[in-house]
This record gives sequence, C-alpha cells and structure tokens, in this order.
Amino acid sequence: MQAAIFPTLGGPEVIRLATIPEPTVGPNDVLVQVLAVAVNHVDTFVRSGGFKTALADPHVVGRDMVGTVLQCGSAVTQFTVGQQVWTNSMGYDGRPGVTSDQVAVPVERLYPVPAGVDPIQLVAAVHSAATASIVLNAEMHARTGETLLVEGAAGHVGRKFVALGKVMGLHVITTSAPRDFAQLRQLGSDQCLDYHADLADGVAELVDHVVDTSGQVALQDNLALLAEAGDVTLITAPADNQFQFAVRQFYTSRQRLNGFVISHATQEELATAAAQLNTCFAEGKLLEDTVLLKSFVDAAWAHQALADGTVHRQKIVLTPTQK
Repeated sequence: MQAAIFPTLGGPEVIRLATIPEPTVGPNDVLVQVLAVAVNHVDTFVRSGGFKTALADPHVVGRDMVGTVLQCGSAVTQFTVGQQVWTNSMGYDGRPGVTSDQVAVPVERLYPVPAGVDPIQLVAAVHSAATASIVLNAEMHARTGETLLVEGAAGHVGRKFVALGKVMGLHVITTSAPRDFAQLRQLGSDQCLDYHADLADGVAELVDHVVDTSGQVALQDNLALLAEAGDVTLITAPADNQFQFAVRQFYTSRQRLNGFVISHATQEELATAAAQLNTCFAEGKLLEDTVLLKSFVDAAWAHQALADGTVHRQKIVLTPTQK
C-alpha cells in the first residue's frame, strides 16, 4: 500500500510517497481504509524531531484521520465493517501514522463519525476542536456563566475555543483583526476586540479564563485581567521565552498558569473530548473550516506550506493518491 513516510528526521524534503507493507491487525485493533488525513503543525514537529517521541517503523506522517472500517480485531465489539470512523492520536508514542491507504488503529483511540456529518469537514476540525475541548474542560474546568478571553481568536484553534465556549454557556471575548469580527460574532463571540488595542481598556470586567493562541501577549498583561482563581492557558510557544510577572498578585489571587499540548493528553481526555465533539458535529457545529484538499503525494508540500505560513486561512486535508 502507499504511504507518505519520512525515513529520517529532517525538513519537509525528507517526506516521500512509498510502498509499505499492509498493517497487521491485533485483537484490539481496527483496520481502517483511509479516506482523508488532516495536516497539523504538530505533524511537522514530529517529522523534524522538534517533538521527541517514539516512532513506528516505517515512519508514516499524520495523526488525524477519517475512514471506513475494513476489519475488526477479534476482541473488538464497538465497531462494524463499513462504519465511518475517526482518530486524532496516531503517528506518535510508537503508534503508526495515518497518511497511508490503510491503518490499524487501537480501538480505544477510534470514534464513530456521526450520521450525516461530512467526513472531510470533520477531520479538518478534530485537532483544533479537541484542543479546545480538553483545555476548557480538563485544564480550565470552565463552567456556564464564566468569562473566557480568546486571544488570536481568528485562527483554527481560536475559532474552536469561541464556538465551543459558546456551546458551554461561557461569555466569550475575542481578540483579532477587525476583518474577522463578523465571523467571530457568528461563531459566538460576545465582544470582539482589535488585537492592536490595549486589552485593559477593552475588557471592562475581570475574566475567569484566558487562552493565548498567539503567543504574542505578555503574561503579566493577561494575569492582570484575571478574576480571583482565574487561569491563563498557553497552547503555543510565546514570542518571549522568559516571562516576568507579579508573583504576590499571582498567589494571593489564587491565579493559575497552564501549559497544554494535545500530544500529552491522556487517552481518557481524548475520549471525553471526542464525545463532546461528536455531539457538536451532529448538530452541525465546529465544522466551519475552509478546506484545501490535496493528495498524499503532496505531503511534503503541505509541511512546507505550514512552515511558510502560506495557507493559514485554510486547513490542508490529504486524500490517498490515485494509482
């Protein structure tokens, strides 16, 4: 079968389309015919070695996949042949990547595609949407009626925080360029702020939760906006790797600072997020991404495009290359 592999760690140029053996299906595995694979920045970190992790051999790129069940292992009872399924935690920690014609997925990392949901739109959404779900629930413990500030809200991940925050009953404040205000309001933003403006002037009342998707906001500026027992969550590398902040205010106000990458999410956190996402997907929510559809043979180009920042308004999704 065909797969996009990277024989060695390195730049996008190490990726090539190759013929590899078909997967072996264990008793707790599900063999899936791959329909489409999303391309994420974290895939480039795995390929380059920037994110240290055990890799299956051969090294196949990709973690987010949607496809159709071909075969179930002898111990699998949750799925049936022909059923559409998705996963978002392959290609690291020793698990095979998914940019291949077929892949064997551990059953506990596989979820059903809700009836009537476009599988391409689903796979485009799952990485950013699962990030938002796990941060809001497991890191922030966000509750209905609380206030969420989303910085860099117009990006893939930021939009999912806005939409999911609204689903969860939060009051959502966003920062972005003014050209994005209309879309963010449609997704659920209650107050849109120009990211060039002074945040302290725009935020009238202290907030419960801040997520910085941009890495461009000084930590103390965010801490100064927090209500008592509020939290700031970082999900990307900050522009300045060294922060200074008011320690006394931090601990006397019971503030919290969280760091999160989805590659360290537990299996249970991923499954809980998948259940929430599937409920939203079934209602037509979280599926607003503009998709750029390419082929497995374009995997190296896709990684280079992410590095160059040339497709930041689109989500790259790869489908199997026709033989």
